[in-house]
Amino acid sequence: MEEVDHVLENIKFVKERIRKSCEKAGRDPKEVKLLLATKTVTSERIIEALKDGNTLIGENKIQEVKEKYEDLKSVPHTMHFIGHLQTNKIKEILKYNVNLVESVDRMELAEKLDQRLKFEKRELDVFIQVNTSAEESKFGVAPELAIDLVKQVATLSSLHIKGLMTIGLFSAETEKVRKCFQLLKRIQEEVKQLQLPNVEMNELSMGMSGDMETAIEEGATIIRVGTAVFGKRIYPDSYYWNEEKK
Repeated sequence: MEEVDHVLENIKFVKERIRKSCEKAGRDPKEVKLLLATKTVTSERIIEALKDGNTLIGENKIQEVKEKYEDLKSVPHTMHFIGHLQTNKIKEILKYNVNLVESVDRMELAEKLDQRLKFEKRELDVFIQVNTSAEESKFGVAPELAIDLVKQVATLSSLHIKGLMTIGLFSAETEKVRKCFQLLKRIQEEVKQLQLPNVEMNELSMGMSGDMETAIEEGATIIRVGTAVFGKRIYPDSYYWNEEKK
């Protein structure tokens, strides 16, 4: 029970950070959603975290979505997939309760998702992931190609683009990280001006435990928080992001 209370206290603290950041930026805290990044977190801890009115969670790996599915399916929540999605895992991810894929970063993936969804007579909300930090270890479409990818994915009738996602530079230098978020915001504004069919640009998923304040100041509508809620993981960042590209 002590561990559970600790998690709920952490969530309250994160929400207070969100409130203060919004106040500083002149934004309404209701504009910013907290996504609980639950990689390596047990189903039991997730269920306890969801008891306090929190409903949005994100997983990075298909295997974890699968392992936790039975435990979580009776608990009201919205599941985003926030990790790199390999094309050979598409059929598997659609078996489970994933409401939105934040990491569509290439047309091959979008087309194969569309094919499978049409076969199953289903539709899916997605974000386009942009590599705003230009780091080779990160996935995401290059910023200069992002708008073209949005246009291409928008032609696929089973996919509905709701916004953009990025992972900021892993750096203690705030202004360098800020440039990543500013770049994603600029791309969002450019796409909005195009008024493309099947495209909404209301969501910017950016910012995590260490840089959420900066992300909120630059327009984030979803922040993905794991460490600040559940504690540090024993795995390096490469465990989540640097998978073989397929």
